[in-house]
Amino acid sequence: MTNPIPSPKTTRHLQDMEKMLRGELPPPPIAQLLGLRLTRVEPGRVVMELDASARHANPMGTLHGGVICDLSDLAMGAAMSTTLEDEESFTTLDLTSKFFKPIWNARLRATGRVVKRTRTLGLIECEVEDDKGSLVAKVFSSCMVLRGDEARGR
Repeated sequence: MTNPIPSPKTTRHLQDMEKMLRGELPPPPIAQLLGLRLTRVEPGRVVMELDASARHANPMGTLHGGVICDLSDLAMGAAMSTTLEDEESFTTLDLTSKFFKPIWNARLRATGRVVKRTRTLGLIECEVEDDKGSLVAKVFSSCMVLRGDEARGR
């Protein structure tokens, strides 16, 4: 199946993600804080992993839903960034999550994929699976592409 997402004319953002994957650039601070790892990068698709444990627990002892959202948000944002031109940036407009099962200790894999990309918007989805391949959560996001003054310094 061909990728329906058009390739950017310039690829600095994609190249930066590839450098992170190879360890040539550090991951973002939130990834370091939570222990999120980038494991795959391609245009419009990124895979992140997390070894969920008690340190990520909510008061009930299961994985905090916000951690799943952070994992998904990073995977989706990274996927979106691979579609950007060099002088573009983006901001998230919304994020919706659907949780299917509790997690205590598991290696989670989040696959962020750009479903639709126009000049100004991106629709991204993410599937979070446990180490047995069972669906833990499905997360959706839309992003707005920024250019010019809006994109500078982001």
